[in-house]
Amino acid sequence: MSVPSPPRIAVVAAETEAAQRAREELCERYSCVPPERAQVIVPLGGDGFMLESLHRFLSKGVRIFGMHRGSVGFLMNAYRPDGLVERLAAAQPVVLHPLEMNTVDEQGMSQRALAFNEVSLLRESRQAAKLRIRVDGVARIEELMADGILVATPVGSTAYNLSAHGPIVPLGAGVLALTPISAFRPRRWRGALLPHQAQVRIEALETDKRPVSAVADFTEVRDVVTVDAGQFAAEGPGRQGARDRALRSYRSRCQTSLGQYRIRGQDDPSPARDRSEDRQLSSQ
Repeated sequence: MSVPSPPRIAVVAAETEAAQRAREELCERYSCVPPERAQVIVPLGGDGFMLESLHRFLSKGVRIFGMHRGSVGFLMNAYRPDGLVERLAAAQPVVLHPLEMNTVDEQGMSQRALAFNEVSLLRESRQAAKLRIRVDGVARIEELMADGILVATPVGSTAYNLSAHGPIVPLGAGVLALTPISAFRPRRWRGALLPHQAQVRIEALETDKRPVSAVADFTEVRDVVTVDAGQFAAEGPGRQGARDRALRSYRSRCQTSLGQYRIRGQDDPSPARDRSEDRQLSSQ
């Protein structure tokens, strides 16, 4: 019986000393190849570097298996140099629904960005923002006064969302967290959980004296008037022609993997961590 050959592995690392040392160790053991030739890419770092890697290699259609060599590792697998090929073979798939952010600023300019983590709106001045919240075309909150609001994917639920007292959402739960940031009115509103296919529109009110910026992972847009956030691959009216072809291409090419979802802020110090806990993530 023939034994399947191990996959071609590329290892990319954050600039920290720990991540760079780990990269050298792995490449000595597993004969690393450049990312453009890899079947699996292994990012070493924290959650921020994992998100950078997802964006960087999104179009390559290769699996991504992150290991924790950074500050925060909710999204990463524990770092162990032994048995990497076996861990990759045993990794389990989980579905991720990234968000698409579409903004219109005060000059009428539109901009689009992709977010694996969250889409957030933040006040730009000393005054609280005034926002209107629509979900699937229905105004659910006519006026929210707050420092801002965010729409978080399960991946992003342990980041800014958690700091703003939002809920932790397990990967694969099929929901988004809609979380206010330091809300003043409505006083007791703590946010909501929405289906992952929900389309959220946030309208900035009184923008002349209450300017608002919008952020999607690494993209920031200043002085926004409206922000639409929804599942990137969602079908709907007006998404025909070239746009639909692009979405089908995204579905067929983007097969990424991500570390197991863990509710803690540091790596598991135990080398005996069960390999069955390793997780892959397929972004669709």
